[in-house]
Formats: sequence, structure tokens, C-alpha cells
Amino acid sequence: MHRIAYVNGDFLPLEEAKVSILDRGFLFADGIYEVAAVLDGKLVDNALHLARLQRSCGEIALALPLPLAKIAEVERELVRRNDLREGLVYLEATRGAAERDFPFPQGVPPTLVMFTQEKPLVDSPAAKGIAVKSVPDIRWARRDIKSVALLPQVLAKQAAAAAGCQEAWMIEDDGTVTEGGSSNAYIVTREGVLVTRPISNDILAGCTRKAALALAAERQIRIEERPFTLEEAHGAAEAFITSASSFVTPVVSIDGKPIGSGTPGKLTLRMREIYIDHARKSAE
Repeated sequence: MHRIAYVNGDFLPLEEAKVSILDRGFLFADGIYEVAAVLDGKLVDNALHLARLQRSCGEIALALPLPLAKIAEVERELVRRNDLREGLVYLEATRGAAERDFPFPQGVPPTLVMFTQEKPLVDSPAAKGIAVKSVPDIRWARRDIKSVALLPQVLAKQAAAAAGCQEAWMIEDDGTVTEGGSSNAYIVTREGVLVTRPISNDILAGCTRKAALALAAERQIRIEERPFTLEEAHGAAEAFITSASSFVTPVVSIDGKPIGSGTPGKLTLRMREIYIDHARKSAE
């Protein structure tokens, strides 16, 4: 079956889906994106993703192309047309197409595109554990905005791939870990405390992160939202990442050094099981 994409009101074969070369998303990375997981043909944590889309658009004064309810309707229709059972829906909104000039154009309608990707989420090979490479965090100061300006993350994840790793962790000058190239980062201390950096402009407020932490709190798992260092991560009992495209995924080594036993930890595996159960029950 041919993949179907959505472009500014139209459902089209993917190979026919196009935007203008004057689109500001292409020229200036002047846009916002979201990625929602699909499990059993339903969207996971989508209300959180749409709320973050609205916030990110507001932070750059970008008008939503459609009301949130209509965007969700288009997402579900795209899932249906592609007969997607497990994978992702990618959404991007830009400030639209106009003559290249830095200030915002006036009277230009925003661009909205969406497409789907099949991807194993539950039985992913990554569930057995991934390797992480640390890289300097060279990004701008508004990482809380889900901007399409992802070149630093591309470079970080390429460096990780070149080193045989599946994710990069961004490291500040003081040695603290901010987040992954496309994920939030966590460690579990030797005392069994789940540690992750608190929400601020320094990191993206992950939707999977929010859901996972709420699930952990419900089960009285000890949580500390604080910065942690790369050195502390190397000495941790466990480590993992969360994202819409990976759910809860164990980290078994950082920079070639094993974390704990070098295998997925018990708390990490429990968190993955809890989250997948939540995803199946709450997806819509």
C-alpha cells in the first residue's frame, strides 16, 4: 500500500506531498514539530503532544494551522488511511511560504504537514539495551521549544552512530547531563532512586517523560528531579531514556563503560512494562 501524507488540507500519496522552496521551515527552521506514538492503531499520550504543540507555537508567535481537535482528527485519519498499527505520526507546522526575509511575513497562512512511519515500539531490539555516547551540548538556550532547528541533534546522533551507539547524551560545560539527542535521560542510583533533570528551558518537556514519572509516582517509586553529572551516570546502577519513539529504553553503556551490570536494570524494565501497559490502555 502506498503511504499517504497530509499537506495543508489534502491527503496525498507520499511521493506527491510537497511544500514550497520558500517555506520558512525550509529556509529558517521557522517551525515546530511533534511526534506521537501509535500502538494498536491508536495515538498514545496525544493530548500531551497537542498541548506541547500549542505551547511551542505560542512561544514563537506561530498561529496554529488548525484547532487542536481538528489536528487530532487529521492524525487519526492519517493513521486509518495508512493502516498503521504500530509506529509514529510526525507533524510539522511552519510559518508558511513567503519571500526570504528574516522578520515574520504578514498575512501568510501557516504550513501543516503530517506523515506516518511504521516502527516496532513494543518488541523493539532497543529494549535489550542501547549504548550512549556523550557529546558537548552546543544548542541554543530555548530547548523547551520543540523547534525543527535540529542540526545540533543531528550532529550529536551522527557522532553516536559513528561510535556504534544508538543515542547521544548532551553534556553541559559543568559536566551535567541535559538530555538525549531525541530523548529525556535518567539514571537510577545505587539506592534505587530514579533521577532526571527538572523541567526548565534547558530541556524539552517530554510527553513520555511526564506520563512515565506520573506512573512511577503512583507506584511510590522514589524520584528526584535534579541535574546529574556524566560521572554520576557512569557510577549509576541503571540508566534509561524515554521518548515517544522509544517508550522506556534501557541504557547499558555510556562512552563504552557498562552501566551497572551492563544489562537492563530491574527498575528500568519495570518502568518499560508499566508504560507499555499505560500506552495500550490509554491510547485513543
